[in-house]
Amino acid sequence: MPRSKALPAELDPSARQLVGQLRRLKDHSELTMRQLAAKTGYSTKSWERYLGGTVLPPLEAVEALARITGADPIPLCALHEIAADTRDRRRARAVAQPESTAQPREGQRQQEGEGEEEGEEEQPAKSAGPLPEVPATPVALTAPPATGPAPGRAPHIALTACVVALTVALLAALLLVLRLDEDGTPAAVAAPPRTTAASPPPSYTCHITRVDGGWSAGVNNGRNTEISYGATGADVAEAQCLLRREGISPGGIDGMFGPLTLRALKTFQQRAGLDVDGMLGPRSWKALRG
Repeated sequence: MPRSKALPAELDPSARQLVGQLRRLKDHSELTMRQLAAKTGYSTKSWERYLGGTVLPPLEAVEALARITGADPIPLCALHEIAADTRDRRRARAVAQPESTAQPREGQRQQEGEGEEEGEEEQPAKSAGPLPEVPATPVALTAPPATGPAPGRAPHIALTACVVALTVALLAALLLVLRLDEDGTPAAVAAPPRTTAASPPPSYTCHITRVDGGWSAGVNNGRNTEISYGATGADVAEAQCLLRREGISPGGIDGMFGPLTLRALKTFQQRAGLDVDGMLGPRSWKALRG
């Protein structure tokens, strides 16, 4: 069995422990990635990311792996909840950090703009010369001409608006990257576990009878096709029924040549004095049918 790749160094301890448990269940059950995808409804590429530690698997995928391997799902679900909570807190901090750094900069630029504006208003007073003498005769007072906004205010307002727009664009890009980075949905070619009820896998029923002096389960019309580990279909279901008749449990009668069926076949071959190769060939079929 190929050795698993090392997990990313930045993976938090709870997620690292969860992925380690999932890897052990998969290795112990001797499931290939393709068989794991077929039994859980999640694609092979998704399971490679889940077991590689690059993406936190959905809770439904964790429950599906526990179900097909016969493991207790409660500890795995608890680890998943802790890992998901840690991931959400990290994302919240990553989103809040750009906002907190943008506000002081905007305030600083506004204060600088106000300071320059005040300096421009005070400048004429500093450069004014001595006051003229008041004439003895009354002089008609006229209102001062209206003045527009300070010449330095408009550029600072435009600069502040540019800073705010840039901050909003950065936040939107960050949220988009985080959303694209997360792959928590099953592949389009496989239905999620909660919707598999609409298209259930084929079911097989054992009807053990004697046909032409040999045993038959009535599933594959008496064929003796050579099959091996990883095969699926009616031939596998026929062999599972006959193994159960011999008192050896192959697991469920599901038509999938998995680890339990392989173990049951090897037990039968050893008991019957055959080559224990885990392949159901002509001699093993003949012994099964009696």
